[in-house]
Amino acid sequence: MLNWSAKDITLFNAEREYIDTAVIPLMPVALDDGIKRAAEQGEFIQLLSIHLERQFKGRILVLPPFTYLKGPDNKGDELVDWSNKAKEAGFSHVFYLTSDPKWKSLNKDFPGTLIYIPSIPLENMDEHYKHSVMDNQLKTLIEDIIKAWQTGND
Repeated sequence: MLNWSAKDITLFNAEREYIDTAVIPLMPVALDDGIKRAAEQGEFIQLLSIHLERQFKGRILVLPPFTYLKGPDNKGDELVDWSNKAKEAGFSHVFYLTSDPKWKSLNKDFPGTLIYIPSIPLENMDEHYKHSVMDNQLKTLIEDIIKAWQTGND
């Protein structure tokens, strides 16, 4: 599994010609009444990213999460910069993973493909069931990614 560590980036550099897809998890942070919901969304997207990376080992690199404060400020310009840097670095495909519905309305403004998957609260699930739920969510996600690869819509 390629992850954001020096060891895995060494592997990425050795296999770079085969890894054409960057995935950017979008990680909300809130410090008000929405703190728990933001944490749930973040936990869900992190776990989903890990499962996605395992599924497409050798084809994708999951970048560190794009972390932002929930609220009226639009961080879209900064996210576009991330995407442009990924394209400049040779990634043919850029995907954003989010459970925050605010990004859905901004999708058309970004280079790449936004994939919105509503989060499922995981806090009270045992580990085995969490991974089972993630596997089910992953099926839809995989279909979306393969479709985008085939059509070039990213």
